[in-house]
Amino acid sequence: MRSADERPRAQGGDGPGARPLASAGAGGFVERHGLWDERQHVAAGQVRRVIDELGLDKVRFSFADQHGVLRGKTLTREAVPGALRSGVTAPSSLLLKDTSGRTVFPVFSGGGGLADGRFAGAGDIVLVPDMTTFRVLPWAERTGWILCDLYHPDGTPAAFCSRGLLRGRLAALADAGYDLTVGVELEFHVYRPAADGSVPVAPGRPGAPGPAPEVEPLSSGSQLLHEEGLDRLDDLVDLLYRGLTGLDLPLRSVELEFGPSQLELTLDARDAAQAADDALLARSAVRQICRRNGYHATFMSRPATVETASSGWHLHQSLRSRANGEAAFDPTPDPAPGSVPTGSAPGSVSDSAPGEPLSPVGRHYLAGLLEHAPAATVFTTPTVNGYKRYLPMSLAPDRVVWGIDNKGAMVRVVGAQGEGGARLENRSGEPAANPYLYIASQVVSGMDGMARRLDPGPPTTDPYDAGARGLPGSLDQALNALDADPVFAKALGQDVVSWFTTIKRAEFARYLAHVSDWEQREYFDLV
Repeated sequence: MRSADERPRAQGGDGPGARPLASAGAGGFVERHGLWDERQHVAAGQVRRVIDELGLDKVRFSFADQHGVLRGKTLTREAVPGALRSGVTAPSSLLLKDTSGRTVFPVFSGGGGLADGRFAGAGDIVLVPDMTTFRVLPWAERTGWILCDLYHPDGTPAAFCSRGLLRGRLAALADAGYDLTVGVELEFHVYRPAADGSVPVAPGRPGAPGPAPEVEPLSSGSQLLHEEGLDRLDDLVDLLYRGLTGLDLPLRSVELEFGPSQLELTLDARDAAQAADDALLARSAVRQICRRNGYHATFMSRPATVETASSGWHLHQSLRSRANGEAAFDPTPDPAPGSVPTGSAPGSVSDSAPGEPLSPVGRHYLAGLLEHAPAATVFTTPTVNGYKRYLPMSLAPDRVVWGIDNKGAMVRVVGAQGEGGARLENRSGEPAANPYLYIASQVVSGMDGMARRLDPGPPTTDPYDAGARGLPGSLDQALNALDADPVFAKALGQDVVSWFTTIKRAEFARYLAHVSDWEQREYFDLV
C-alpha cells in the first residue's frame, strides 16, 4: 500500500481511528527518480498510520554529516506528506564544513572544483527519507525521527553521503560473496554541570567555537565494573536504558568504565549498515537524553578532565558467506589423529592449519586491516583529540599489531563462543568517528587483504613492543598515510579522499594556529 497523504486534523486525522488516505500527490522527486523500492513504500504506509494513530506533531528528518553528526530539519505533521513525496532540501555546504561549522571549500568561487561543480553556490541537496528507519522519540513529546539519504537535485546520489559510501562498499563485499556483521562498543563520559547548576550556551562562530561548558565528574574512576559505583548512577542508567530501548536500539549493556565519569554501552551485533545507523542514533540519543535531564555527555575521546582512561570505540567485525550463511572467519576443528582432511578449495574456511584461530579468509581480512591501518586511522580516529588516546600500557593500542584475546593489541582476535563465530575487534577507533566511514574503512582494508591474500604474521604477546610499527601519532601523520595509500582512492574514489582530507587538514591547521593553555603556562613567564 502506498499511503503518502494524511487527513488534516479537521478531517479526523488524529486518534486511533484515523486512517491515511491514498496518495494524491504522485510524481514527486522520490517517484520521478525511482528512489524507493516496494519495501520503502510499504514502510511509508506504516509510518503514515503511526503518525495518525499517535497524533505526532513533528518529524525530524536527519542525516549524518562527514563528522558523524546528525543534521536536518524538523517538519510539522502537515508538511510530512510533501517530504515523503519530494524529500527535504538543505544547503549542500553542510557536506563541506569542518567540526567548527566553517565551510572549507570556496563554494562561491566556481564550487571549489568539487564533484563537477555540484556544490557551487552552496546550492541544495535533497534529503530522501529511508522509511525503514522511522522511530518515535521516547523523550520528545509527539515527535518522530527518520534517517535520510542524500541526493543531488538531478536525482543522482550525493557525492559525499557517508551512508551511501558505506552501502557501496558493502555491495562490493556482497559481490565478493560475503556479508559483514558488526558489533559496537562505545565508551563515553557523562558529567554534571559545575556548581552553578547550569550548562550555559557558549557563543562562537565558524572557525572559532565558544568555550566548553564547565562540568564536574559523576564518579571518581579507577574501579572498573564496580557494581556499587554503577548503582550510584542508577537514575542515569535507567534514563539511558529507557531512551535507547524505546528507540528499538539493540542495547546489550551499560557498564561503568575505568575513568572518572566514564561509561560504556554495547549493542548487539547486526548487519553492518544497520549497526552503523544504530551507533549514529545511540550517540545522539545519549547526548539528548543527558542534556534534557541535567547532564552533559560527550563522545570526545580524551576530555581535559581525563587523566587515567580515554574513550574508545571497539568495532567487532566478522564475515558470513552469502552462499551458505556460514561464519567465514571460523577455523575448522583440528582433524582427529590419523584422519585425512577432506579436500577443499584454496582459501576456503575448511583450509585452516591446525591450531589457527582464524580461517584463511579471516587471516587475509585481518592482514588487510593491519596493512592499511595508518591510512584507515583518518576514518577510525578523525579528530585531533583522538590521537592523544594512543598511549602505551593503557588498554588503548599504539602499535599496528594483532593478538589472540589481547586487549593491548590494535586488533584482538576473539574465538568462536556459543552461537557467535570468530571475530576481529579493532580497538583503534575513537567514539566520535563517523560510523559509516569507520566501517567502510574496515571493508576497504579487509577486502584488499583478501584480494591479495595477505598474511598477518604471528600474533603478538607484547602489544606495546617499541620495535613494532606504530599507529600515526597525530591527525596530520594519518592524513599523510592516507595520501600515500592508493587503496582508499581506488575503492572510495579520489574525489572522496580529497574531500575528506581537505576538511581534516583545514581542521588540523586551525589546531596548530591556536595558542594553547600549555604554551601559555610553559613560556609566558619564562622567556
